[in-house]
Amino acid sequence: MLTRRELIAGFGGAVVGTGTTWAARASSGVLNSGMVRELVIDDGTAVVGTVGHGRPWQLVTDQVMGGVSRGTLERDVVDARPALRMRGPVRLENNGGFIQMALDLARDSESFDARGYAGIALDVRGNGETYNVHLRTHDLTRPWQSYRQTFVAPAAWTTHQLAFDDFAPHRTETALDLARLRRIGLVAIGRAFEADLALGGIRFYS
Repeated sequence: MLTRRELIAGFGGAVVGTGTTWAARASSGVLNSGMVRELVIDDGTAVVGTVGHGRPWQLVTDQVMGGVSRGTLERDVVDARPALRMRGPVRLENNGGFIQMALDLARDSESFDARGYAGIALDVRGNGETYNVHLRTHDLTRPWQSYRQTFVAPAAWTTHQLAFDDFAPHRTETALDLARLRRIGLVAIGRAFEADLALGGIRFYS
């Protein structure tokens, strides 16, 4: 039987890009990344709710299914750098266990085609804890399904490059289809701890 934590972990979102490169691709039903070397999703300076096509970053916690984890998501300046910062206690009571910052890649019926890129680069700062990146595509129909990779957020600004080839399917046997990306979420999950994750930049890289 799936736990509430597993059910909720697929909720939330993904990413949307900023800047003219993204906007030029946002007018069609399928966003095609082409062969652009790098595509900025968020550089840490955007106002909440105005990133890319206007979809906001969202905070999702296990409280939607009865858990007790709590969190905040706000724009902040962390070590002199603008960032999107997620903080809060992750708790396991009531079968809970996560908080997530998430953003949609495209409008409801659209996809982002990431086949021109090798992976996702993150500029992060945190409290030394391990966090996840979760990807979702239009092929996934259950909220607990995703493609996952972990990273550590140390107490100094650090850049991670997460190759698409290293994302592992979770609760699905369907291979990751980069042409059908819908969401990206940065997730504190799976154990009781205090989350403190600052995102200074996120982008697709070639």
